[in-house]
Amino acid sequence: MAAKLKKGDKVVVLSGKDKGKQGEITSVSPKAGKAVVDGVNVAIRHTKQTQTSQGGRVPQAMPIDLSNLAMVDANGKATRVGFREEDGKKVRFAKTTGDTI
Repeated sequence: MAAKLKKGDKVVVLSGKDKGKQGEITSVSPKAGKAVVDGVNVAIRHTKQTQTSQGGRVPQAMPIDLSNLAMVDANGKATRVGFREEDGKKVRFAKTTGDTI
């Protein structure tokens, strides 16, 4: 099955503590069914100081389940993603507007 959400997609959070927030996907783990989104599901991690980096409390985006994310369409609203054939290739499209993504 093809992945509906990919790295670089602009998404909105549908549920959880960050409901309504928007961000860009920085990484996807299809096997685990999770993605890391910029500025969403941020946790504080304590890091030890090294020669190259300063230690302390570092905010880090944690993975969020793919089922809690939806693609943002041209109007800025959440939309589902579908697939169709164009010129013999499988392409993604927004179900609300029908635009190719």
